[in-house]
Amino acid sequence: MDSQAWAEELPSAITVCDENGAILAMNRAAAGVFKKEGGRTLIGRNLLDCHPEPARSRLKALFASRSPNTYTVEKEGRRKLVHQSPWFRDGRFAGFVELSIVLPEQLEHRVRGPRSA
Repeated sequence: MDSQAWAEELPSAITVCDENGAILAMNRAAAGVFKKEGGRTLIGRNLLDCHPEPARSRLKALFASRSPNTYTVEKEGRRKLVHQSPWFRDGRFAGFVELSIVLPEQLEHRVRGPRSA
């Protein structure tokens, strides 16, 4: 099996950028999400150039902190969970991976075990 095949077919959008914000890869779902903006032709472009304020400033802060960021958003009547996580190569910060998952209208929440103190 091709080691990247699962990512291409995943119905959630995956976008990967390098440590400077240049888009390195997008799966099929991400290319579809950003179709109006050019889809996979965005590969090689900088994320900062693709975002207006205040999103651009939030991205700059994310790159400065190199920490994960998770939020929900509603766009065109669809709710999504967005998780942006730093990735590393040989222990060094290499960029971010963004995973965007469309959420169902009714989302079950489960609690497994007691919270730790």
